[in-house]
Amino acid sequence: MKKILLIEDDSNLRENIAEILSLSYYSVVLATDGKEGVEKALREKPDLILCDVAMPGLDGFGVLHVISRHPDTSTIPFIFMTGRRELGDLRKGMNMGADDFLIKPVGEDDLLNAIEIRLKKTERLKRNIAPDKAGLSEFMHEVNQSELFNLSSTTHDIHHYKKKHLLYSEGEKPVYVYFVIRGKLKGFLINEDAKEFITNMYTKGDFFGYTAVIEDINYMESVQVLEEAELMLIPKSDFLQLLNNDRQVAAKFIAMLAHNIREKEEKLLNLAYNSLRKKVAKGIITVIDKFKDEKHGKPVVEISREDLANIVGAAQESLIRTLKEFKTENLIEIVDGTIYVVNENKLRHLLY
Repeated sequence: MKKILLIEDDSNLRENIAEILSLSYYSVVLATDGKEGVEKALREKPDLILCDVAMPGLDGFGVLHVISRHPDTSTIPFIFMTGRRELGDLRKGMNMGADDFLIKPVGEDDLLNAIEIRLKKTERLKRNIAPDKAGLSEFMHEVNQSELFNLSSTTHDIHHYKKKHLLYSEGEKPVYVYFVIRGKLKGFLINEDAKEFITNMYTKGDFFGYTAVIEDINYMESVQVLEEAELMLIPKSDFLQLLNNDRQVAAKFIAMLAHNIREKEEKLLNLAYNSLRKKVAKGIITVIDKFKDEKHGKPVVEISREDLANIVGAAQESLIRTLKEFKTENLIEIVDGTIYVVNENKLRHLLY
């Protein structure tokens, strides 16, 4: 049974709406003002909130402001109820992230239809999205059904790129956010000594290019194809709609981006604090975890020594010397230039 929090200071209206909801098999939690409403929202975690706009003390806008900033309540569907005198404030409420509004006196059919639509949408967004072309397309198709969205397409352009293709360069103005359907790519910077440093690696299920779009700046790295790649190109305007037009959609979409951010933080910590041996070990583990290539039942690293050195953040000579040490210690094998990981567990937990 779905739980609805009703925040309304008019006792007669509150009782009438509560009765309609109860008869429609909803569990109803009542609050008589905004402060009590916020407290009960945080405690009860309702499936949907119905809230009056004009209330003494903390009004409906204040309630939405508070719950939108709390992680436990930020994605709960929120519907305003307002008298005709407050219609001019509705744009303010929608801009704050309200999902819908109802005009008092609220008709039974309008009330139940609005609730049903929002709850169905929430259930759809709760479904796991496969990190592939079909999953992302399905997600965009669903959100585009809302009148809040006007995406340019739900089947965005798919482009194929050959090995070594330079997708974009540092300093270029962003036009797209990219989603990797298949293939491998690297993000890199060139320092003043013309030395390349790999900042990121991208493969199936990864998004990239979005930081520049969100911050409205030029790309801060160059991206090149390491292995023939297939990418979905999401126009900048569509990406910003997915982040800005609906709280629930934004939360779902941000969750799809989150693992990229965690990986980058871990890599920065590795570069800052680890010894060369641990950096090289971490670099190898990063590559096999990212690309998941195997031969003869063993994880393999099939990128160039130059690219691996740039991932590690070390000179090629230092990398090669450390690889020789690992080979002597039976952590890896090197056959025709390919690195085979022999003792993954020890390499993954190298002590020094």
